Amino acid sequence: MAEKMDKILIVEDDKAILMGLKDDLEFEGYGVSIALDGKEGLKQAMEKEFQLIILDILLPELNGFEVCKKLREAGKDTPILMLTAARTEEMDKVLGLELGADDYVTKPVGSRELVARVKAILRRARQKEKSGEIYEFGDISVNFKSHEVLKAGQQLHLTALEFKLLKLFIEHRGEVLTRDTMLGETWGDAIVSPRTIDPHIVHLRKKIENNPSNPEYIISVRGVGYKFNG
Repeated sequence: MAEKMDKILIVEDDKAILMGLKDDLEFEGYGVSIALDGKEGLKQAMEKEFQLIILDILLPELNGFEVCKKLREAGKDTPILMLTAARTEEMDKVLGLELGADDYVTKPVGSRELVARVKAILRRARQKEKSGEIYEFGDISVNFKSHEVLKAGQQLHLTALEFKLLKLFIEHRGEVLTRDTMLGETWGDAIVSPRTIDPHIVHLRKKIENNPSNPEYIISVRGVGYKFNG
């Protein structure tokens, strides 16, 4: 059951799907608010505190991608579970994760799968809250709560996906991470090539390394993946 009445916002314009999700989550003990379009969903998400936002992609007024982007730009780090149609699943997942979504489910979604995903996201969020807020290495300072990364006191502009990768490296510093492991932690269940991770690592290195061509922190392990030495 939900802990301390976790509050969830569902933004979905299909009323049948919306009420089905609402009933499933309320049965599990969650407090549920609803919105039928992206504009109203964004307004509620900005003005109220939620532990999770379930966000459809195809919405009137503002689509799910726009809502997600605006929330992250405003510094809102509320976990976001996006709903996507099967026919556009892979493209939607990659774009949404780039914008800061935490996970995806494909419609139609069964009650058991939805509840399992919700519980997993909320569990990860609570673990994150319990971990240290700031981690420092070299001249880099990472604030996990505000998602702010500084290099020599100057703010670095990381994408949501780059921040996820950096956080994953820090949590597993000294360990060799395979590409498959990294994809599972950052892309969820999206079916993409393991090599998809490589260009994001290149961009992350350019931002945090003093010499990206001879990296000090994110080290390639040939034939396996990467290791973080921060």
